[in-house]
Amino acid sequence: MTNLPYPAPQVHLPRDGGDIMNLADLKPSAVVLFFYPRDNTSGCTVEAKTFTSLLPEFEALNTKAIGISKDSVKSHDKFVLKQKLKVPLLSDEDGDVCEKFDVWKEKSMYGKTYFGIERSTFLV
Repeated sequence: MTNLPYPAPQVHLPRDGGDIMNLADLKPSAVVLFFYPRDNTSGCTVEAKTFTSLLPEFEALNTKAIGISKDSVKSHDKFVLKQKLKVPLLSDEDGDVCEKFDVWKEKSMYGKTYFGIERSTFLV
């Protein structure tokens, strides 16, 4: 988990279910913000289910857990339903928030380079 050395960038994004979430509205709670590459992939599913299982512990510490990827709200809705997730998932389709948190990185797989989200977690 990474603590930001500066005030966190503004986050105002659509979430699963269609509502808009603004992190500033969650004050004075702390927020565990996790960025993940893609809905319904094995590693991302394990991560989201783990955060869901830890929600009672976060709530006891007045802390919210929220996931962000570039997947659409529709994709998030399917992911939440299929995996029975309780953690809110925000859609950053244009990648602005990913860029602000510096998680949009050049990656490499099987000799090919591409850009994607580097799995990252922040305490805000």
